[in-house]
Amino acid sequence: MSSGAPSSPDGAPDRRQVVVAIDVGGSGMKCALVHRDGTVVRTEHHPTQAARGPAAVVDTILNVADGLADTARDEGLTPVALGLAVPGVIDEAAGVAIWSANIGFRDVPLRALATARLGMPAALGHDVRVGGLAEARLGAGRTDRHVLFVAIGTGIAAAHVIDGTAATGAHGAAGELGHVLVRPGGPRCGCGQAGCLEAVASASAVARRYTELADSTPETSAAEVAARALAGDQLAQRVWTEAVEALADGLATGQALFDVETIVLGGGLTRAGAQLLDPLRAALHDRMTFHREPRLVPAALGAEAGCLGAALLALDSLEQR
Repeated sequence: MSSGAPSSPDGAPDRRQVVVAIDVGGSGMKCALVHRDGTVVRTEHHPTQAARGPAAVVDTILNVADGLADTARDEGLTPVALGLAVPGVIDEAAGVAIWSANIGFRDVPLRALATARLGMPAALGHDVRVGGLAEARLGAGRTDRHVLFVAIGTGIAAAHVIDGTAATGAHGAAGELGHVLVRPGGPRCGCGQAGCLEAVASASAVARRYTELADSTPETSAAEVAARALAGDQLAQRVWTEAVEALADGLATGQALFDVETIVLGGGLTRAGAQLLDPLRAALHDRMTFHREPRLVPAALGAEAGCLGAALLALDSLEQR
């Protein structure tokens, strides 16, 4: 992958050049130095401490990025760009974090702030879209042109990647598959609607549903629900099946809209492995009529996907300069 930056005399990418990449979450930040070929040189983790407020989080992001750039230089490397991934609604063209419930961002011009602080080009992207970008180019979807990456964790979101580019939408809000209505009149979603996919089939929804039906405290985790279902707990099996059926409805909607070759599943719920994927494949198969059935595969890059995707976004921005 070319970034428009200098190469070595033999035409290969200059191995001294790296991108600073940061994937910002509500509780922690995954950080890395990444070569232009996608090789990770160094990784770090830092707390986000979102409770301190958005201004403090911005300071932390910039301090960590600056520190990583200095580390790169100390190790004889040349940082050439910064890639940032954050949750929420992101205007990638303007480089603005429009809104993020997890971090409290409201119209934060992160790209401009980062460029001013580090003195190098910067790119800003949505955390799930950059994860999808990495999986489509470097991970489980790398053999296909049309990929839908779906992250199933506390919430559910997706990224539609065509020829290595993730669609952002007209307002930076593309990929909100978790807010497709699958169970009208169902559980209330955080967005205010009743019956959204993520209100039924996310990891948090699975945990909440089982705890409610079992009338138990503290809340049982989704991982524990999966384990109990596997062990024969009928209530856990009921909740798990409800989630799988809802996920199949959501993925069938996604396939009807996007007609992809591969759906890559990531996020915490996919740690259940075959217990999720096998019945989900069967349920999705049953929902296909004239639509081509997509390959359904687990994500390959794990926790590194966000950082790798942020790095790819930064390298893409260099190509466009």
